[in-house]
Amino acid sequence: AMDYERNKALLLELQRAAGTGNDRCADCGDPDPEWASYKLGIFICLNCSGIHRNLPEISRVKSIRLDFWESNLIEFMRNHGNLWAKAKFEAKVPPYYYIPKSCDCMVLRQQWIRAKYERGEFLDTQVCQDPCSAGSREGCLWKLGKGRRQFQKRQFLLSAREGVMKYYSKESKGPKAVISIETLNAMFQVEKIGHSHGLQITYTTDGQTRNLFVYHESGKEIVDWFNAIRAARYYYLKTTFPNVPEPELIPRITRNFAQEGYMEKTGPKQKEAFKVRWFCLDSQERNLIYFKNPLDACAQGQVFIGRRDEGYEVRDDLPQKVWAKKKKPVITLVTPMREFVFICESDWKQREWMDALNRVITQ
Repeated sequence: AMDYERNKALLLELQRAAGTGNDRCADCGDPDPEWASYKLGIFICLNCSGIHRNLPEISRVKSIRLDFWESNLIEFMRNHGNLWAKAKFEAKVPPYYYIPKSCDCMVLRQQWIRAKYERGEFLDTQVCQDPCSAGSREGCLWKLGKGRRQFQKRQFLLSAREGVMKYYSKESKGPKAVISIETLNAMFQVEKIGHSHGLQITYTTDGQTRNLFVYHESGKEIVDWFNAIRAARYYYLKTTFPNVPEPELIPRITRNFAQEGYMEKTGPKQKEAFKVRWFCLDSQERNLIYFKNPLDACAQGQVFIGRRDEGYEVRDDLPQKVWAKKKKPVITLVTPMREFVFICESDWKQREWMDALNRVITQ
């Protein structure tokens, strides 16, 4: 019992020790990790410990508060730790490779952990791939077809050198779409697509936003596609903006929507009936895009959101002479051209949307 308490105290001391990196999860960066891998010598959070538990050949986990720790394991943890592991297992992470956070979907976190410890993809001995070759990929993905009824297997080709992504159907000789890497974006949309490996690919053609919804049965394969798209985007940004410093380029490689969800919208005369639409806020491109349904391929329209000093504003009331039948919370988005009126489902949804829109207006 004395050993148990003493060793627990030593372990907690190690977890908090300055200059070790042990105060944050070694894999997702979550603060105050309560678990540890005594085979790798790292401190990890509860969620990441679940992934490690499925890799018994590589990692063995224990709770730092609830489990008994032998003295030799305490010594092993002292001689290793999170910064040591980072230096070893993340020695050569390419700048375009997406490092997941705790809020990211399971497949991203799972493959990051497997890539590091199981496959040793970022060890010092590995040769770093240049972004142009890493941004070239060919293979099949399951793509949601017209009518949103079923997924069909389609051949995809990504070429950083040509600056395009294409996909083919069995029937067509030529590509069904040629997507410029300039407007290409990829984001994981697990819940929306209804698949744990669901990826949404968004691009612009003739000024209109288009979506492709895809997945692959293999978690490694879909994450490899995601990082290949990121490599192609990184190559494009590096060659197009050679003087922009790297820390500014990295956040622009791919992005998630700042806010998504249903609102009701009226037309330009503000006398038209309110219709339910699915809205996506792309804060980086400053666009509020709307669709009839969340899984639609084509957007119905989009609203550019400029800065406050350019006459853009968000209000929580209706414009004069506009009447809404429902007593629900409203948002009026003021632009120099016109006012857009939306009805929200609840007060907290209204607050969420207003906060998200205000962040774009003030950025």
